[in-house]
Amino acid sequence: MSRKKAERNGASLPRAVQLPLAERRLLLAFGDLIAVNAAVLIALRIWSIVGRRVFGWPFILSQAHWFVILSVLWFMLARANDFYDLAISSNWLHSQIRLAQITLQLLIVYLTIFFLSPRDALPRLFILYYAVASYLLIALWRLSRPLLINWAPLRQRVLIVGVGWAAQAIIEAIEQHAPDDYEVVGIVDEAAPLRSDEVIVETDVVGYGADLARIARELHASEVILATSGNIDGALFQAIMDCYELGIPIKPMPLVYERLTGMVPVEYVRGHWNLVLPLEGSSPFDPYPILKRLMDITLSLIGLAIFALLLPLIALAITVDSPGPVFYTQERVGRAGRVFKLVKLRTMVPDAESKEGPRWATERDPRVTRVGRFLRKSRLDEIPQLFNVLKGEMSLIGPRPERPYFVERLQQTIPFYRTRLSVRPGLTGWAQVNYGYGNSEEDALNKLKYDLYYIRHRSLLLDGLILLRTIGRVVRLQGT
Repeated sequence: MSRKKAERNGASLPRAVQLPLAERRLLLAFGDLIAVNAAVLIALRIWSIVGRRVFGWPFILSQAHWFVILSVLWFMLARANDFYDLAISSNWLHSQIRLAQITLQLLIVYLTIFFLSPRDALPRLFILYYAVASYLLIALWRLSRPLLINWAPLRQRVLIVGVGWAAQAIIEAIEQHAPDDYEVVGIVDEAAPLRSDEVIVETDVVGYGADLARIARELHASEVILATSGNIDGALFQAIMDCYELGIPIKPMPLVYERLTGMVPVEYVRGHWNLVLPLEGSSPFDPYPILKRLMDITLSLIGLAIFALLLPLIALAITVDSPGPVFYTQERVGRAGRVFKLVKLRTMVPDAESKEGPRWATERDPRVTRVGRFLRKSRLDEIPQLFNVLKGEMSLIGPRPERPYFVERLQQTIPFYRTRLSVRPGLTGWAQVNYGYGNSEEDALNKLKYDLYYIRHRSLLLDGLILLRTIGRVVRLQGT
């Protein structure tokens, strides 16, 4: 759009106070929590009518535990199914499909516990009343969301500074992940001397950097994203300060990109190494490493105990389908570049790489056996790596360990690839729950973006979220 057209489109729009994306997610979760507890109350009311009980405070208080249990279970399943992902929550149809999956999973969990419990220990039809009520209430809440506090009619009006790769990347991220939350009202040329091959965004340019404050005011921009290709000159810096004094938030492109996609934009970082390293250095008073190691040991022991019960049946299936060993070991690169032996269930034919040597596994790899394909989809083949977790060579959560041959290649072609080796590799990770099957250097680059995000933001909360999403993928047989 031309500059005059942009001014006409924006001049009549009022400035409005809008919630940041993090607060919008909290509002969504708060509405879901109200809907879940209202559904429990409705289910209790129906239960009292069917069971001819007196519905009042004594009855409600006697069943108060259901408010806590079902709220916790709801948020665990919602997290496992990415129900608060921007790309899903902004699309009503997609969110309803995901809501139906969550409701079905909740019924399965309850019925499983119901049939394993003593007779009459749990109510029978109560969960059905709750499931129907919660689905309808949450669906209505998600449908009414655009009517709340200027949510959709007044999206964040974003002005982007820059015309290079970074500007194009943030525009694509907005279109893919948050089209209902952001509106790009214009592009401002930074007026820096760029080579012709560096200029990618040529449309929607509404002015130059020195005029940023005036353009932002005329277009009623609610946020400015800096996607410059190099150093900021004096005129642009002054214009940025003018915007700041007008109360317009100034956000660097890498941070907005991280918030929208859960990835670090490696291509844009270039020499800015501080953007790919952890936000804070390690501290002897930080409880996270100790708590994470305790979680690794506890969950590994539980997982291996369950695996021991399943192993005879799995071993028989592997051997009958493809004669050969049940387990196999492979060298992988761990923390600080140390090589260790990773243990897995065998999913390929014996000596799969004896002829061609190391190569990327493909999604429909002919070397994978029939049983191996199921083991990969269900991720059962990864369970023996819990031995590596107990030994301290791996963690439950972290970047997936790669083979030395590929690490050497990728370090030469992908910037900052070695940063992955600053933490213990994991049984599952942020890249695994956000990205599909990878079998190329381009896929390795995309996964690195997710791994760097995890390294910068790792915490027990993020680890818990990854575990829940991993469980969701296992249930849907979306393993790789």
